[in-house]
Amino acid sequence: MTSMRDILVTLIVFASLPLILNKPVNGVLMWIWISVMNPHTQSWGFAATFPFAQIIAVVTLFSLVTSRSAKTLPASGITFTLLAMLLWMNVTTLFAIYPDASFTQLSKVMKIMLMSLVTMVVIRSREDVHRMIWVLVVSLGFYGVKGGIFTVREGGNYRVWGPNGTFIGGNNEIALALIIAIPLMRYLQLSTDSRWIRRGLSVTMLLSAMAALGSYSRGALLAIAAMLALMWFKSHKKMVGGVLITLCAPLALLFMPERWAERMDSIANYEADSSAMGRINAWHMAYNLAKDRLFGGGFEISEPYVFYLYAPDPNAVHAAHSIYFQALGEHGFIGLALYLLLGALTWRSAAWIARNGRDDPELLWACSLARMIQASLIGFAVGGAFLSLLYFDVPYYLMAAVVAMRALTEQRLAARTTGRSS
Repeated sequence: MTSMRDILVTLIVFASLPLILNKPVNGVLMWIWISVMNPHTQSWGFAATFPFAQIIAVVTLFSLVTSRSAKTLPASGITFTLLAMLLWMNVTTLFAIYPDASFTQLSKVMKIMLMSLVTMVVIRSREDVHRMIWVLVVSLGFYGVKGGIFTVREGGNYRVWGPNGTFIGGNNEIALALIIAIPLMRYLQLSTDSRWIRRGLSVTMLLSAMAALGSYSRGALLAIAAMLALMWFKSHKKMVGGVLITLCAPLALLFMPERWAERMDSIANYEADSSAMGRINAWHMAYNLAKDRLFGGGFEISEPYVFYLYAPDPNAVHAAHSIYFQALGEHGFIGLALYLLLGALTWRSAAWIARNGRDDPELLWACSLARMIQASLIGFAVGGAFLSLLYFDVPYYLMAAVVAMRALTEQRLAARTTGRSS
């Protein structure tokens, strides 16, 4: 049955194709919207399974090949490390425990990473970065507002879930995605002069935080605490920020029902929680596997045979539920090291941008966004320790933003130096 939602999404996608052919950056923005928000999953007819993402990707690649714009990856430690990590994934797949399943998953991951690399190629200007952040905020903010209203309306008695069949479909996953988005919302709020946009973003941030709490995700509670702590530390108005957090956080927590508090209390008593112990068992399995196999196990290793060989409890078969142990189990110690290096380089580049841009009025936007991306990344680093989101695309888009901002900052600093010397 065709609904108005099916027609609307289809019209938007096909109307964008001429714009994508004109500028490949438009294709990247549409790809991010489709891949992050997954608007077609909100329909009930043909659009739910229509290959919108594939169409956008093909047209974007064609536009990139035929355009006169730059087609090279920016020279950056981030891009080189990402390429090395992708190469290593292809190598580990050759030695996978389950070759067929691993090659199938490799194909899916490489498609995601290809578009992440294309994002790094075409996102070059301040306007491009700003538009990409808006697309991410709108895509995730939709579920933040929707989930926040649901949480408030139901008194927090029911869990918030994301769109089915996507990276953020689970309650834990949508919570972490919203935590990543909140600092980006704050950046947009700081960068606009419109009172109504600022107010709208304030409401969106509040509802997104309530939706994250309403997910009943224990990892999200730790992630949101880490994210807020870094946002406060990076802010110029620590007194005001501290007062707001002190007032709002207890009110939000007190709003949630007793059953929510009981679940959060289980963080301290993880030994009595079968889910937590299952994750720890999977982490032991990943570590033992990596010690035994240089190339790890390849993709799709959450199988009884693998747990029989490497897990302390062979009967408790679980997914990794951790970006770190997922990387370790699937791609070995080298894969984990490359992933950690990628995160460290992104963090250092964002810190470099914030440090070198704070005294230049033309770079204040980059300084502000770099700090907010750091807050998003610390939330992902903490929350991701409990989720299998190694291939979640949003952090890679933020890496692309950091690469572009670093290049723009270096260009601005070089221009200032040239101007002084002349």
